[in-house]
Amino acid sequence: MAIPPGQSEATLTAAVQSLASDVYGFQEVDHFLPRSGARPQMRDIAEALGTRHWAMGPSVIGTPGESWRKKHSHEPEIITGESTHAELMHESYGIGIVSKIPVQSWHRLDLGNSPLGLPLVVPGDETGKGKPRFIYVKDEPRLALAAVLENGWTVVNTHLSFMPFFNLVQLKRVKKWALSLAQETNTRPLILGDLNLPKNLPVAFSSWKSLVSANTYPSWGAKIQFDYLLVPEVPAGGFQGLPISTTGISDHLPISVLLP
Repeated sequence: MAIPPGQSEATLTAAVQSLASDVYGFQEVDHFLPRSGARPQMRDIAEALGTRHWAMGPSVIGTPGESWRKKHSHEPEIITGESTHAELMHESYGIGIVSKIPVQSWHRLDLGNSPLGLPLVVPGDETGKGKPRFIYVKDEPRLALAAVLENGWTVVNTHLSFMPFFNLVQLKRVKKWALSLAQETNTRPLILGDLNLPKNLPVAFSSWKSLVSANTYPSWGAKIQFDYLLVPEVPAGGFQGLPISTTGISDHLPISVLLP
């Protein structure tokens, strides 16, 4: 189904190609799940972009909202193009990164999940004309996935819990981890993703800076910002915010910047 409802459908790879970025961070990634055609989405995107640098971090095994379980300790923490066939065929869901810039190493940080769920407001229905409605959603395990890039940046992608305060604790851990990774690898850290925090809360009462200030949800009439690009300090060479455009495949708008 196209998102927002009522628009013509767009393919995932075509939408990603239209963004023309060097590094992509994805949330709510399907990996060989029936609902998305049993495709490895990160691998498909990487192949469409002509790069072999991709990774997917499974947060659950199975399909959220249907049948799923937590990842077992013996199951792969990070799936890449170099993973075994058995790992590639494992039905899972999580977050991912695809990079045209060579990746020197991949890293994962488990963030856990809230023991409580939350009634969330879902805008509209499948026709796009329905009234907002509440549904109860059980929180799923969360993680952060990092790519140490050859160009001197460490990009950390995450999708935090929707539970208030719990997501702030998760973000604090991600910031500390990103700084530690950057120090170990002599790189500059960048955190991106769906932080489920509005009103610039990800940088409130901290030294971190948000490189984008724009509403990103829902994509067909954005009224709130959940998606951010965070750095501990603005790069000496500055940065350039890039235009935000709809892709037709997500209920969030993509954000991007040009960094030195």
